[in-house]
Amino acid sequence: QVQLVESGGGAVQAGGSLGLSCVVSGSIFRINVMGWYRQAPGKQRELVARITSTGVTNYADSVKGRFTVSRDNAKKTVILQMVSLKPEDTAVYYCNADIQRTVYTRADYWGQGTQVTVSS
Repeated sequence: QVQLVESGGGAVQAGGSLGLSCVVSGSIFRINVMGWYRQAPGKQRELVARITSTGVTNYADSVKGRFTVSRDNAKKTVILQMVSLKPEDTAVYYCNADIQRTVYTRADYWGQGTQVTVSS
């Protein structure tokens, strides 16, 4: 069974920093794109940042220059470093990974979500 286990998050004042980590557990063949999404109350889930298996990244315009996504393929981990946080960054953050459990099977997996709260 494949699981994405998130850690990090919490509450911070505007201008502060936080880090999120997500580890993939279970038997897999390959992890393709990994990334982070967020959902604020009353809003749709949106992409924050993602990274391919070769390290190519892309970011939402709202977080460019403030957030950094990275991954450790050997540890099956994706990390989101967030600096200069703003109240509008407040949301539940979800880890996402495009995983092949075998060479023939491929699916999207999600973490359980972790709350990030930024106060002004």
